[in-house]
Amino acid sequence: MIITIGRQLGSGGLEIGRLLAERLNLAFYDKELLTEAARHSGICPECFVANDEQAKRSFGGVGIFGMRFPFVGDGNTSYNSMISGDNLFLIQSETIIKLAENEHGAVFVGRCADYVLRERNDVVSIFITADEKDRVERLCKRKGYKELEAKDIMRKIDKQRSAYYDYYASREWGVASSYDICINSSLLGIEGTVEAIINIVNKK
Repeated sequence: MIITIGRQLGSGGLEIGRLLAERLNLAFYDKELLTEAARHSGICPECFVANDEQAKRSFGGVGIFGMRFPFVGDGNTSYNSMISGDNLFLIQSETIIKLAENEHGAVFVGRCADYVLRERNDVVSIFITADEKDRVERLCKRKGYKELEAKDIMRKIDKQRSAYYDYYASREWGVASSYDICINSSLLGIEGTVEAIINIVNKK
């Protein structure tokens, strides 16, 4: 079983993903995916971190194919000018596909994993949203933000994630037709949402 999770910032999507992985005994990949992509490709991890879920076609006009990648330890300090966001996405996508094949099951958070794995018939794609009040409270508690700061960051990150998904997946981020399941975690809480999702995926 493969579960992919798209999420609004502050919706609890990350926590829900971790709990789903634990309860269903599945591997879990969020930021870990960036480390795996760097390890498999030999490219500096900073490249993936700097472009994580951002729709950047390229740096310095470099095309999507035929470039020299900055490998770890090659002494190159200007890698941002020599690598394209499209290439990073392709490498990251290949990593997602390999991990999905090698694991007995996995939960992937973000990174267009639902689109990357669209040819598989064992994938359940989920989008997690939540009421603004709950999202703000969660961010303020977790990150120590003030209310207005949390709202500003929410808008910025959600816009960034939407642009990334819309560009690479050619679908609309957060729209029900793009996913198998869309759920508001404010209705049932984190634990209740996890249980509801487990009940649904077990019937697939």
